[in-house]
This record gives sequence, C-alpha cells and structure tokens, in this order.
Amino acid sequence: MPYRIDGPPAEAVTRVLLVTSRESRRWVIPKGNLTSGLSPHDGAALEAREEAGVTGRVCPTALGSYTYRKRRGSGASLMVSVNVFPLAVTEELAAWKEQGERGRRWFTLAEAADAVDEPDLRDLIRSFSTSEFNAAVRRFSLPLPGPTTAKVSSMFAWFQRLLPKTGNFFESFEAHAATIIAAANAMARLFEDGKAADEHIREVLERENDADNITRDVLHTVRQTFLTPFDRGAITGLIGAMDNAIDEMQATVNAIRLYEFTGFEPEMKDMAGIVVDAARLTAEAMPLLRDVGRNGARLHELTERLVRMEGHADEIHAKGLKNTFKKYGGTDTLRFVVEREIYKHLERIADAFEDVANEIDGIVIEHA
Repeated sequence: MPYRIDGPPAEAVTRVLLVTSRESRRWVIPKGNLTSGLSPHDGAALEAREEAGVTGRVCPTALGSYTYRKRRGSGASLMVSVNVFPLAVTEELAAWKEQGERGRRWFTLAEAADAVDEPDLRDLIRSFSTSEFNAAVRRFSLPLPGPTTAKVSSMFAWFQRLLPKTGNFFESFEAHAATIIAAANAMARLFEDGKAADEHIREVLERENDADNITRDVLHTVRQTFLTPFDRGAITGLIGAMDNAIDEMQATVNAIRLYEFTGFEPEMKDMAGIVVDAARLTAEAMPLLRDVGRNGARLHELTERLVRMEGHADEIHAKGLKNTFKKYGGTDTLRFVVEREIYKHLERIADAFEDVANEIDGIVIEHA
C-alpha cells in the first residue's frame, strides 16, 4: 500500500496511492502473485513500481491481509488472500511498465476506503492512520485531562481538573516523534542506495541533536511542574524510550561513517524499513495521548503492531547475521565484524520502539 504524509506534523495528512484494475477499472492497491526469488514484501514493492510507478521503503511486516474473488482465465472466480505491506513512497516515476494500462491517483484515507470494493481492504485503509483525527485534536487550545487512577480520591480528581496544567508535554512528545520520523527516513535513504551518504548521515545527527534538546526540556519541565497529565515516571520513561530509538539511529550512521561501509545487505534494508514504519506508528500514537480514555483501544492496536514488528526485526536480524557469517566469517573477518555491529544497532532501534510501546501501554493501563 503506497502512502505518503503531506504537511507539517501539526496538520499532517496521510494519503494512499490507488491504481485502476485492468478490466473493471475499479480502484485497487498494487498487487500481484508471489515473484520467484523475492520475499513477499520485495515482491509487493516490485508490483508497486510496475503497476503504480512508485518506489520507496517497504516495511517487511505486513499491515494485515484481505480476501477477494479473482476471475481466472478459465472463467472461474476464486478467493485470493492478499498480504498488505506499507510502502513509504520516495519517488514517483514519470514512466513505468503498466502506465498505459492503469490510472493512478492519491486519496486521503477516507477517500481511499470509500473508493475500494473489498470490505477487509477498506478496514485496513481506515485503520492505517488517524492523521485527520490527530489534526482535529490538536486544534483544541487545552489538552483534555486524563482520568485518574484508583490511588487518587474522587474529590482530588475533581479538583485536579479545575487546576491549570503547565508544561507542554504533549507538544514535546509530538515534536520528538517528528524528529524520529525524519531521522528514520534519512537513515533509510542511506540504506536504500548509499548515494549522498554524508548528507543523510548529517541529517540523522542533526535530528538526534534536536531530539536531545526536546528531551532535556521535558526532563527539566517535569521537575518544575506541579500537576502533570501522567505520572512523572511515565513521562520520563516515554521520552527516554523515544530518545533511545533516535540515539541508536545516530550510533548506526556513526558506525557506517567510521567504517566507510557501503553495500548494504537486503536484511539491513528490511530492518531499516521496519524502523521507518515504527517511527510512523509512534508519531501517530503521540497525539492520541491527549485523551487516553477515548483513544485507549487505538493506542493498544498501535503498540501491539510495534511489538510484533520488533519480533519480526529479531528474525531478520538473526537471518542477516547468519548470512553474513557464512559469507565473510571465514574469509573477511573485518567485514563480518563491521556488519555485525550495524546489525546490532539496527536491532537496538527496534528494541527501543518496543520500549516505547511498553511505555504507552503503561499509560493506557493507568489512565484508560
């Protein structure tokens, strides 16, 4: 499912690219049969290039699946199951393989859901992001107070709602998430083809510095704030986990720069794709924390996906490390050591996003 995010973080809108089918001309996502020699997500990226003329970073963890009836050449109409992989579009091609056979068009999530015929695909598109809702939430001048835990008396909870809150914690969470997305995209561009490596590395380092400034501000503010929307430990734990994710991105690109590493392995690119999508999910979750009671179910969906992606990243890490050992373990020890270090940092990025998910789940449990 090719997507892009338009606009600044405060008013970001997610758009999905659909194409028309060859015969019925109905709107569908790019799809096709499994390609021999390619993993399912790489095959999906190839279909997106051939059918929709777009390239980008595909996440190897499927968003979900849907079924539909496909008419065969024999006339039979058979049920087909389709796994859907998110593809963060980085380039729209001026010419592509099936350009004369299909139309393509960008839709908002709501428009795309209404345009497709398959109910399961419609639900997948609607659940992909809540950018429009996020923008609406951010138009409130004051964040809504979260429900209190059982440790707080009902009288104090009522009084707490009347008192002003200081500290722009929600804004800080969202700003930090924006730096994570930018750093993840820059790192993925570096892994994609290695071109302009110095520029991509520099951007990751700059974004990490921005994130550090936000983190310091949060840690300073939480000590000076009388009433906070969540427990102080939850606030520091969440911003700390987010900061660990971008710190490991910095460590990854620093290792690449130090060793002048090029020739990224497919498993490295896959893990970078997971990092991009994990950053997107984290950014979606942050505005929902403004009203945990209302958004608890959606927050749990996002954290469950983050945890599942971390497990998939572990599998890719093990596979990549094994392949690297087979290729270089006995012939090029230095190459093996360098690749092992890069894999280690990529795994730690995924681990940090799992920590982010756990911190969010803790807040949901306490306040939803």
